[in-house]
Amino acid sequence: MSNFEIGLYSFPLLLTLIFLRMPIGLAMFSVGFGGLVLLTDGTLVPLAKMKTQTYSTFSSYSLSIVPMFLLMGQFATLGGMSQALFKAAESFLGHRKGGVAMAAVGACAGFGAICGSSLATAATMGQVALPELRRYGYSGGFSTATLAAGGTLGILIPPSVILVIYAILTEQNIAKLFLAAFIPGILAAIGYMITISIYVRLNPNSAGTKPALPMAERLRALIDVWPVLMVFLTVVGGIYMGWFTPTEGAAIGAFGTGLIAFLNGGLRGRAWLNSFYATARSTAMIFFIVLGAAFYNGFLAQTQVPQELSRWVVEQGLSPWAVLSIILVLYLIFGCLMDSLSMILLTIPIFFPIVSTLDFGLNPEEFAIWFGIIVLIVVEVGLITPPVGMNLFVINSMDRETPISKTYGAVMYFVASDVVRVVLLVAFPGITLVLLRAFH
Repeated sequence: MSNFEIGLYSFPLLLTLIFLRMPIGLAMFSVGFGGLVLLTDGTLVPLAKMKTQTYSTFSSYSLSIVPMFLLMGQFATLGGMSQALFKAAESFLGHRKGGVAMAAVGACAGFGAICGSSLATAATMGQVALPELRRYGYSGGFSTATLAAGGTLGILIPPSVILVIYAILTEQNIAKLFLAAFIPGILAAIGYMITISIYVRLNPNSAGTKPALPMAERLRALIDVWPVLMVFLTVVGGIYMGWFTPTEGAAIGAFGTGLIAFLNGGLRGRAWLNSFYATARSTAMIFFIVLGAAFYNGFLAQTQVPQELSRWVVEQGLSPWAVLSIILVLYLIFGCLMDSLSMILLTIPIFFPIVSTLDFGLNPEEFAIWFGIIVLIVVEVGLITPPVGMNLFVINSMDRETPISKTYGAVMYFVASDVVRVVLLVAFPGITLVLLRAFH
């Protein structure tokens, strides 16, 4: 059996292990390690690679951003920032038809700007917004679907852990990727609010109303979100002004949110240690997936599978847009079965060399950034696509009274909004790249 055939057969084996519920990081590590044993005829090379690969993977300075952003999200939750964001958005939108749901989406967007994790945003805002949605007569399926969709904004609006990983894999500038994600993130929030407006008109009994608040109360609620704005402007603004690197910005953001949480009384007792424990657990999970992907992708590189697939695609004579469409459809399918980080780590080393050889009318850096944003959006659609959307299960676990089928029915409206946004951003790359071109 040739090395190329061994590489091809590794795909069904890897998917089988994942379907058997083996942790994805362990599955990629096992297949990669076993494949290296076959390629080297049982020598000690794979064992030596365990040392060198582990060191080279985790000595990356850029990876230190990940625990900093995760810790920032933990501190932001303990500091009451999620509640402040929701109350501010609710005070201005809550009295409108579907307004409380729109406020939840707006709060998710704001919290995503200081969190960087989709599941964390969905879980945190679910605890804050779900009781309010039920209090004002919003149906269970509509409420859970709204919060699951809103949670995806946590990973699209910078800072984003997944964009950091993508930048490392494709050797791109993290700050430029963050800048390019702004407009797609804002479009996502606006699209979800439009979707809510359409849904409540098609299903009038799915949402109640709440009294409008006096302007004085609205202004007070707006003032309460100043810590969020301060942290966001300091971190993101400092990065783009050149005051510090993204890694330094993440550390400053974690310190700032921790200080705010302490002053607000959120870090009393064991809360301080618990936030570090939660960050350590999440970081360990992510890093093990990164290590497993590094082993598997190193194995694939030796089999020449990515290079051969790239050559084969070029020989087929398909248009670049047809190839891109096929890849995006595959991402939608994988998104129903895998989490976003695993998909990025598994597929980018294969797909990126293929699409990089095609002509989309962009220079290499612009293409890499545009492709990364498009992939991130499509991957996040998978988090709310039945039957295995991760965000759907996170939110539905908080509302045991709502059948998951009700959530499935309502969330398809948000999936349709995502599809429209993907088509728009694919057809007009300039929308994604406008800020990048303006500032760089």
